[in-house]
Amino acid sequence: MGFQICALKNGATDSEMLYLGQINRRTLIYAVNQDPEESFKKTVEVDRLIDMLRDANPRELQKLVVENVLAFNEGFWIRLAARTDTCKSEDDKAYYEELAISVMSIVDCLVHKTNEKIESATDILKEILKPIVDGEGEINWPPRDPEALKVMEKDIIQREQEGQLDEGFLAEVSAQLRQAKEDGDKPGLEAMLQKVLQLYASSILSKRSYAKKGEEILKTEQFLETVIKAPEKEWNKLLLNGMTVGKGEISPEELYAVIKKRIERTLIRTEGGSYRQRILTEYLKGIQSRAVEIVQALQGKP
Repeated sequence: MGFQICALKNGATDSEMLYLGQINRRTLIYAVNQDPEESFKKTVEVDRLIDMLRDANPRELQKLVVENVLAFNEGFWIRLAARTDTCKSEDDKAYYEELAISVMSIVDCLVHKTNEKIESATDILKEILKPIVDGEGEINWPPRDPEALKVMEKDIIQREQEGQLDEGFLAEVSAQLRQAKEDGDKPGLEAMLQKVLQLYASSILSKRSYAKKGEEILKTEQFLETVIKAPEKEWNKLLLNGMTVGKGEISPEELYAVIKKRIERTLIRTEGGSYRQRILTEYLKGIQSRAVEIVQALQGKP
């Protein structure tokens, strides 16, 4: 595809590389700067593409990557690294780093799926649910195999990175969940679909951390991120141990404030009215609702 991934080397400056996070080891995109005069025109074109990618929603991002797949060469990654390095806020820097990972994942998916049939939203959902469906197609909930949820989570993370869990997929899961609730006679299916959306939301919201500001660790943000990453069944224990109404150091008001801020960030970063936006905000509101319930129970309020 034209871009190069290599390990961190001595002597490379921040402006020459873009940190992509931990995969199996620390990896970086690295390249040597070219003559500015010769590359000025290309730089303008690359900046325009980066701006389009930055402003795109998930569905538009995938379409843009497909349409411009040949543009993701060394020059593109050098420029994206430089723009990341000059961001004025940690929030913006994290956003560009996440953008780089998303673009690379989509490109990688294109490479590996060139000759494969693209799965429909229903097919993808069936594959994700395989670990908790027996040979006769019956739903086992809670799963008999304790490893089943881990397999599901790993599959969801992988498919999300490949750009498969788009609005079409989220709409399919949401529609089936709504139908299961209306039927009222399939609690296993309802719980299973709800878990898929929870795993999706946790995966997306865990991509970016706001727990560090310079050298300072923001304990309330760090605590929220711990809850976000945790299975829903562990929320009660985490909240009891983390909030001042229990055994912790975080006041309920502090927790509510960072949840509100995270919701605001989510609303800004996602397309208005999209399933993605709705699912992520509902997940965060679910954490707050659980915290409120615990606080009220411990304070003896109905």
